[in-house]
Formats: sequence, C-alpha cells, structure tokens
Amino acid sequence: MFGRYGYYFDWTYILILIAAVISIIAQIRVNTTFKKYSRVASASGITGAQAADMILKSQGIYDVTIRHVAGNLTDHYDPRNKTLNLSDSVYSAHSVAAVGVAAHECGHAIQHAKGYTPLGLRSALVPVANLGSKLSWLFILAGMLFSFNHTLIVIGIIMFSLAVLFQIVTLPVEFNASSRALQLLESNGILYQNEVSMTRKVLSAAALTYVAAAASAVLQLVRLILLFGGNRSDRR
Repeated sequence: MFGRYGYYFDWTYILILIAAVISIIAQIRVNTTFKKYSRVASASGITGAQAADMILKSQGIYDVTIRHVAGNLTDHYDPRNKTLNLSDSVYSAHSVAAVGVAAHECGHAIQHAKGYTPLGLRSALVPVANLGSKLSWLFILAGMLFSFNHTLIVIGIIMFSLAVLFQIVTLPVEFNASSRALQLLESNGILYQNEVSMTRKVLSAAALTYVAAAASAVLQLVRLILLFGGNRSDRR
C-alpha cells in the first residue's frame, strides 16, 4: 500500500493470514477425523439414514423427510421444507462417523420442532447475511473510489457485520445440535459408549470448522475497522 512518502507495509494482512491458517487447520482436521472414523463400522450395522429415522421417531417427529444428496459431507437440515439431507458418505454408510453426522443433522430437526431460539434467529439472518456479504465489498470499494467516502465505507462495514453476526449465532446452534446427537445416540442404544466417544471426536472436529469460520469473519471485520474506521469524507 501507499503511504504519504511511498510504500509501507500493511500489517493488517497478518489478520487475513491468521484467518486463512485457522480455516485450513480446521478443514484438515475435520477431513482426517471423519476419514479415520468412517473406517470404523458401528456394531449395530445401522446406516446413517436408519439412525436418522430412529432418532426422529424417538422424538415424535414424523414430518421430516430423509433424503440422499450428492457430495461428501454436504449433509444439512433444511427447515424450509423439513428435509434432512444426507450425503453419499453418510446416507447408506455403516460407520460411527456417518451415524454421528446423521444424528447431528437430526439435532437441527429437533431444534426446529421445539422452537430453539438460536436456530430461529439464524434462519432469520440468512437473507440479510447473504445480502450483506455480497454487497459489503461493493460499498467499501465505491467508498474508496470516491475519495474515501466515509458514509459508503461505513455502510459496507455494517453490511459485512451482518454476515459476521450470522457466523457467531451459528456457533450455539451447531454445538447444541451435536450435544443432542450424542445424547440421543446413547439413550436410544444406536451406538455403544465407546462408539459415542469416537463420534464425539468427529462432531468436535466438525464444530471446529464453524469456530474457524466465525473467527475468520471477526478478524476480517476487525481489519476493515482498523483500515477504514478512522477515514472521513474530508480526507484527501
């Protein structure tokens, strides 16, 4: 970047580097952990889809459709149409990892059925967070192009903050879903205690990716505030 008398090092790039390292470590850990325990077959021989069906019925939930979707670890619960979507590596797999991931998604379905407040808040934030993440950089760039227009830059930062808020709200939703999953796997006799311990490692690794996403978003927001927080439209 340019300083008043030439070039200077923008130390805030360190924040971006830290965010990238955190994300890479989290992704490597979830992939290696899932791969490790996907080789461990559950003693019951139950598949991810069967485990999901058992858990949902045990909670009196009969209006959620369990579907098979393409991809690896693309599992998710969609509250809009009440579908529990399980990926290739989970739907028909017999491993403790697959059963654990399926149970985790059931945790979200249970949250939805019981009106879990953080899940409702996250769902409400989805449209504004998506809009904020897409438009924030346009406002910030426009502000830079128009002689560092402070108003445009602040609007951009506020819009990006909505995406950060979404990542933060996601954390308790994911942690709670995993907690429900582990409890139900054991109480319903789907996995033995030692298998639940293995599944806990898989879900903990998965949770780390959400922590990494939230940390990365916060670090990017901090960088934006440091870079532009002091700018005013009268700066030339």
